[in-house]
Amino acid sequence: MYPVLRAQEGFTLTEMMLVVAFVGALTAIAVPMTGEIRASVKLNEAARQVQGELAGARLRAVSSNRSLRVRTNCPSTGFVRTVEVVGTAAIDEASNRCMQSAYPFPPDNDLMTRPNYDGPTRPLPDGATVSTVNLQFQPDGTVLKVVANVVTALDAEQTITISRLGQSKTVKVNAAGKIKLQ
Repeated sequence: MYPVLRAQEGFTLTEMMLVVAFVGALTAIAVPMTGEIRASVKLNEAARQVQGELAGARLRAVSSNRSLRVRTNCPSTGFVRTVEVVGTAAIDEASNRCMQSAYPFPPDNDLMTRPNYDGPTRPLPDGATVSTVNLQFQPDGTVLKVVANVVTALDAEQTITISRLGQSKTVKVNAAGKIKLQ
């Protein structure tokens, strides 16, 4: 009897090359998309951070019965900080008001000295920028606008634009203190 020859199992070179080409094509498509997704995630993170800073300032203003200001690009581009309104022009309008070296976080625990409700200087995620805005949250939760150290009522929604790599998101704040991320 002659031995029965069995077919060898496996893949041909042609089949292997087709699989490699298919995986290469998928990779070529996926790599640029992951970069776009990462950029979008960083922009959303920056927008949520600005929204969170505004919401946190409003909450602290109401709970502490103090006026607080949220200042963007403070002390420089891409930063945001909440500071307490003391009512003294020398402090509220100081050029170093955003500097943690001059007004540290956390502040001292002595309630007799002010400011006591300054927050940390928060950087936005890498490469994100924010439009320059200075909003003041009142103890009743309402919002005022501060321009050139003059406090005025909001006559329309205040729009804050957060940008990164050519994309942008907006956060809108109305006079009643409602904050919307768009």
